[in-house]
Amino acid sequence: MHPHPKSKYTLTITQDIKQIGLDLGFQQVGITDTRLNHQHPHYMSWIENNYHGEMSYMARNIDKRLDPALLVPDTLCVICVRLDYMIEEEQDPVNLLDHASHAYISRYALGRDYHKLIRKRLQKFADQIEKLSGPMGYRVFTDSAPVLEKALAARAGIGWQGKHSNILHRDHGSWFFLGEIYTDLNLDLDTEIENHCGRCTSCIDICPTQAIVEPYLVDARRCISYLTIEHRSEIPVEFRVAIGNRIYGCDDCQLVCPWNRFAKFTSEPDFQPRHGLDGISLMECYRWSESEFMHKMEGSAIRRIGHQCWLRNIVIALGNASYDPHIISVLEQDYSQHSGFLQQHIDWAIQQQQSKAA
Repeated sequence: MHPHPKSKYTLTITQDIKQIGLDLGFQQVGITDTRLNHQHPHYMSWIENNYHGEMSYMARNIDKRLDPALLVPDTLCVICVRLDYMIEEEQDPVNLLDHASHAYISRYALGRDYHKLIRKRLQKFADQIEKLSGPMGYRVFTDSAPVLEKALAARAGIGWQGKHSNILHRDHGSWFFLGEIYTDLNLDLDTEIENHCGRCTSCIDICPTQAIVEPYLVDARRCISYLTIEHRSEIPVEFRVAIGNRIYGCDDCQLVCPWNRFAKFTSEPDFQPRHGLDGISLMECYRWSESEFMHKMEGSAIRRIGHQCWLRNIVIALGNASYDPHIISVLEQDYSQHSGFLQQHIDWAIQQQQSKAA
């Protein structure tokens, strides 16, 4: 990226840029500089405590995470966006949790993968900014590359980082995605907003695995979202019962957050549930062959965990379900055809079911 004559823009172009973002369908646009010095101690402590688990990429390129200008040279500002994803459901998703026979899938993953949608929209956003400003140096991101998007969003006034580590807005809750444009434009900056968590500990108290080890600090190794998505090896026995029927991700901390009473429903068709994932049975998910899984999950964020981890998560949920001899029969039926990795979880699930028979 190279500075250009138009990099002196401030307030007027900033207002125009924000309006372009809103016109493109983002619900909020905020702008910050590249200073994340205040994040250094917290992030380094998180890494040193191994709270990132198997996410080894989090321990790489730390300098670029903490200094956006190192990741994309000449970056002066970061344009942050918010895109709501909460869908209107017939039943409260809380009622699905720990259901005897149905799966719970994190609400962000019920529809199409947000990565492509937001990246394309950010590219359109950048293209339209260039029509306004002239050529600029930039790069777009959404949950990609070494970017501390939550810290940047907080700096840009999108919201504050709650005790569960997610970004919260008092008028919109936390059911939203984030995206960023690193740019060499010099724009007017937004200010951080006040933290409104107060003395509330709802997210800490509800966490099934006590992953929020202290306010604003999450041990990913205990987090169900991490265990069912990022963790690709055997799931530690100590967390299996707590996982319940959560086969992809976990929303408990968001479901109980008082600020989510004010969350708004999304207008994005791509975020609407596909293949009945908002209330699908565990057994139906288990019966998908690998080819069926790959086909049904095409265009979904779920696809990236692969069929083996998908089955691993479902097997644990079946073990946690109410006693049903049919579950034991199905798990035993194809046992020899499964990998040792999966058999280990099936053994546990069968034992769990049998222990409930008495």
